[in-house]
Amino acid sequence: MHPIPRFVPALAVATLAVLPLAAEAQSAGPKEQVTALLKSLETRDGKAVAAINPDKYIQHNLAVADGLAGIGALLQAVPKGAIKVKTVRVFQDGDYVFAHTDYDFFGPKIGFDIFRFENGRIVEHWDNLQETPVKPNPSGRTMIDGPVAATDFGKTEANKALVRAFVEDVLVNGRGEKLAGYLDGENYRQHNPQIADGLSGLGAALQALAQQGITLKYTRIHQVLGEGDFVLVVSEGEFAGKHSAFYDLFRVANGKLAEHWDVIEAIPAREHWKNSNGKF
Repeated sequence: MHPIPRFVPALAVATLAVLPLAAEAQSAGPKEQVTALLKSLETRDGKAVAAINPDKYIQHNLAVADGLAGIGALLQAVPKGAIKVKTVRVFQDGDYVFAHTDYDFFGPKIGFDIFRFENGRIVEHWDNLQETPVKPNPSGRTMIDGPVAATDFGKTEANKALVRAFVEDVLVNGRGEKLAGYLDGENYRQHNPQIADGLSGLGAALQALAQQGITLKYTRIHQVLGEGDFVLVVSEGEFAGKHSAFYDLFRVANGKLAEHWDVIEAIPAREHWKNSNGKF
């Protein structure tokens, strides 16, 4: 990687070049802007960068420096064509857009990205990444397959409240006796790489972790975002002895949790952070 100071002037010129395109970028909807921006990691399409407000962009990926300069330095470290991006599902909740993406970026990964918009432009970004497993889970599902389009838009707030209550009751406060009341029994579809479908699959996985002495503890919910029947919860906690971020996406049907995708990422020690904004 070239030193960032050598790259910043070039990035500044590129940024100035795309600023006139900001109005064009805003003519597309936030979901479309986010999809194009993520794809630009692969294509290096400078037009997509116009969706970002360069004066206010706050970065929460701790491996990337703040602002547009951080994105530029990251891309400079990777040869053109070495990144592949396929966004599978994207949703909007007010000023927030969240996406679920299949990446090949320093190796295959599955990621969730959250972008906050202000006055029509992106001003903040959070994400969580996990290595893509080499095979499907015990029920034959991958981390990314399944339904992609939201429905039941009038139930967004009720679904967000349901999912928040589940995470607080079961995952944060450990009230395992309430688990069955939230899930759609054996119809519950699971995309976690290690867990099988159904209430029985989840129960068996949690029991196995306990028997192996592997910690799984949610301590705090940071964000709950939703559109229709899809709800994303961003939480902090501990997994396998490591301070971790949990991104859990649920699909709700008939007042029950019907499907689940997740990404778990260990949070690096502060001395390794490239920005000071924190993971959350």
